[in-house]
Amino acid sequence: MTDTKTPTLSDPAELGIDPIALEALLVRAQREIDDGTLPSCQLAVARHGQLAVFETFGDAEPYNRYSIFSCTKAVIAGAMWMLLADGSLRLDQRVADVIPEFGTNGKDVITIEQVLVHQSGFPRAPLRLVGGTTRAQRLERYSSWELNWEPSTRYEYHPTSAHWVLADLIEGATGTDFRHFVHTRVLDPLGLTRFRLGEPPERQGDITTLEVRGEPPADADLSALLGVEGLTLAMMQGQVTDDALLEFNRPEIRELGVPGGGGITDAASLALYYQALLHNPDGMWDPAWLAAGTAEVHGDLPEPFFKVPSHRTLGITIAGEGDTARYRGYGHTLSPRSFGHGGAAGQIALADPDTGISFCYLTNGIDANVLHSGRRTAGLASRAGALVASA
Repeated sequence: MTDTKTPTLSDPAELGIDPIALEALLVRAQREIDDGTLPSCQLAVARHGQLAVFETFGDAEPYNRYSIFSCTKAVIAGAMWMLLADGSLRLDQRVADVIPEFGTNGKDVITIEQVLVHQSGFPRAPLRLVGGTTRAQRLERYSSWELNWEPSTRYEYHPTSAHWVLADLIEGATGTDFRHFVHTRVLDPLGLTRFRLGEPPERQGDITTLEVRGEPPADADLSALLGVEGLTLAMMQGQVTDDALLEFNRPEIRELGVPGGGGITDAASLALYYQALLHNPDGMWDPAWLAAGTAEVHGDLPEPFFKVPSHRTLGITIAGEGDTARYRGYGHTLSPRSFGHGGAAGQIALADPDTGISFCYLTNGIDANVLHSGRRTAGLASRAGALVASA
């Protein structure tokens, strides 16, 4: 088991966090524990590089860690920015220049930038998690992948496929296992040793078990409430079904460290990771590439359901102006410059440069009603955005 020591907390008031707004955030998190919607959740707030709040609710303890699903993508992005900065990789470089096996079936034109902004055209490419993801097995599988559409003609979120490619780009550029690179170059220098990408079974005892709760919404309700004609649950979920998420309870999947969704951490560590993105301690990232990753939109084609701009940086998203920020999980009170990445089942991780706040919310509850988790994300993000009365 990993270190179970409670992280050091600073006084929220001394960090400028409004106590009334903080209480509203905590009450909102408690709500779905009390009504049985979720078995447990954990949240953290940090500012000025310090952890201000770390709370666990329900059937869990502060030492517990969670599967964070696509919130993992932010740490893969942090690794990629380092390799782009030192010239090991280039944005305009074709993936096939680094991974020759990838350049089949029209994929030879795909660039690293297209992969980072989810415009590369293979969102539904399959890869078997068990018994199919050694590097040799992945390279063989890439050769059979086909395009779902022509690169850069549309945006569609790639739940896992793009990040397997990014993992192999990291390995091809460094000669190092991608998990080792993420740990030794990104997480360990920040002291985030409880944040792991791939955990052996003997270190999994503190990870909460994922549970499905509730009933799925009717397709007619989804379509009516979200204002998208013909929308179905299957369309919204794609590959990210409840059954697929429950696979992350399996010890061998946790050990694998799926680069697009297999991160394991507590909320405190993820909130502090976003503080590092805000403050760049010891010049860990080249400032220009950090800005490209956290402040510059590199892909803005509309997402397929709500038709709002995707606001993709090189690996994460930006809230942006106006009402569309809520569709990207940023609620109503965070500044347009806020950046982050959500995860399945309502995981949230973000930072707001205008207030200096970073916020993370994790749960082991998979609410079968996706409308509930969407409302929860917006509600928590809005309350996090109100924690500092004036920046």
